[in-house]
Formats: sequence, structure tokens, C-alpha cells
Amino acid sequence: MMNMKGTGASHGAATIVNAIAMGKGAAFGLDLRTEATVELSEGDGVSVVMDGHPGESTVLAERCVQGVLERVAEGRKYHAEVRTRSQIPISKGLKSSSAAANAIVLATLDALGQEMEPLDAVRIGTRAAVEAKVSITGAFDDACACHLGGMVITDNRSEELLVHENFPDYVRVLIHIPEFTVRKADLPRERIKAVSGLVDLAFHHALEGDRHRALTLNGLCYSTALGLDPEVQLKALMNGALAAGLSGTGPATVMVVVEDKVKEFTEAMSGYDLLEVRVRNPEGRA
Repeated sequence: MMNMKGTGASHGAATIVNAIAMGKGAAFGLDLRTEATVELSEGDGVSVVMDGHPGESTVLAERCVQGVLERVAEGRKYHAEVRTRSQIPISKGLKSSSAAANAIVLATLDALGQEMEPLDAVRIGTRAAVEAKVSITGAFDDACACHLGGMVITDNRSEELLVHENFPDYVRVLIHIPEFTVRKADLPRERIKAVSGLVDLAFHHALEGDRHRALTLNGLCYSTALGLDPEVQLKALMNGALAAGLSGTGPATVMVVVEDKVKEFTEAMSGYDLLEVRVRNPEGRA
């Protein structure tokens, strides 16, 4: 058989409400890109190259390919060569795993000449993430935001998309990314459970359209539960950010700032290295 090659892409996202506490979450798309290529040939097994990250686990990539093959390859076996490259920092809370899973699923489908409903493709990746133990809930909210762009609100337990709308495009996102990482296996479940009532309040703010308050409240809740210093969030709010909070389980902090205030804001926050990123909304959707 001839080798079959496919490509896929997805993007990063940031947390509005983290779903770990309550099983429901909200997130919005960021213009940070992840690309994958998948080449299928005779044989079986999966080999993975992650450009710039040779030491990272490849289990997620393997499970994504296997998930697609189980779904659409009708029992045929293939050897898959996967290569990914990404602008998204790994294990910082900016949804690198969700974006990688989406991109690999799409590239595998492309190699097979198959198409799939967007949310069905996302669900293959979220199940792979649980199986690979890179996510607790499957992160359906994150995966939807990465794949669809805009703001999403989801029930991760039923994998249902509750709300999908544009995030305001008159803002920029400033991100502070500490050097350390927070691995999912180390999360203090009892401490997270203790703030679940406040996280639920943040979720209801998001449902009611008050995404900025939701993001800030959620960030303060999870920073407290995880023992992370909220100083950057507070400084950002003091200097005019519309919202600021921990993304995912961190350690990255995202700050939402009106576009024409960014220069003034970054000067006021000059003690911190900040990455400026555009919001990513669905293409062709006003």
C-alpha cells in the first residue's frame, strides 16, 4: 500500500472556569498554534516525534491515533508516524495537551481521507487524554475551545457543549508563565473540593455572561487551593485588567486587557515577563 499522509492543526486556550471541582467548565481560544502530521503505512504501532520536547510522554499521541483507527479504519491495521510542533508551552495551563490531541486526531482522519463532526473528533481526543492520564476530566471544555475558538461553556461529565459564542475581540490576553510546572498527579483534591462552592458561583457568572468576573473568581479559588501565589493576578487587577486568573491548574496566569490599554498595562507590570496573545474566535463568524 502507498503511505497515506495527513495534517491537522489546533490552538491553545485559557481557562474561565476550571472543571476539576464541579465537572463543568468554561474556556476561550488563544491564537497559539499546534500542528500535527500523521503518516500511515503497513504494519502496526505508533512512533511519535514532538519537535522541541524529546523527553515528553507520547502516550496521548498514541491513544489519539488508536482512537481514530478504532472508530473509522474498520479493523485495518496501520503503522503511524506522528510529528507535532507547537507554540504552546507544555504543562503551564494553556491547553497544550488538548490542542495536541485535536491536531493528531484531525491529522489521522486526514490521512485516512475521512471527515467527522467537530465534537465527535474532539471526544476522541478527550477520551485519549483520560486514558493517557494527562487529564482528570478529559478537559472537554478546553478541547472545544482549542478546536472551535471563541468562548465555550461545557458539561464535561456528559461531554455536552452548553454555550459557544465569540469572546470580545477588543481585548488582548497577557500571560505570565513561571518556569515551574504543575503536574496533574500532584493535585490536592481535598483542597479543590473545599472551594467547589465558589467555583460553582464562578460557573454561574460565566453562564450569565459575566466572563470576566468568572475568570477572576475561578483563578483566585484555584490559586488558593493549589497553594500558588495570586500576586500577579492582584497586580494585574490593580493595573486595570478586566480579568486575571490562573489558567487550568497553572502556573500560567492570564490577564484580559482592553487592546488600547496594553502598552500602559505592560509598563505598569514591567516587573513581570508577559506574553501578549490574541483571542482566537471562530473563523468567519462575526
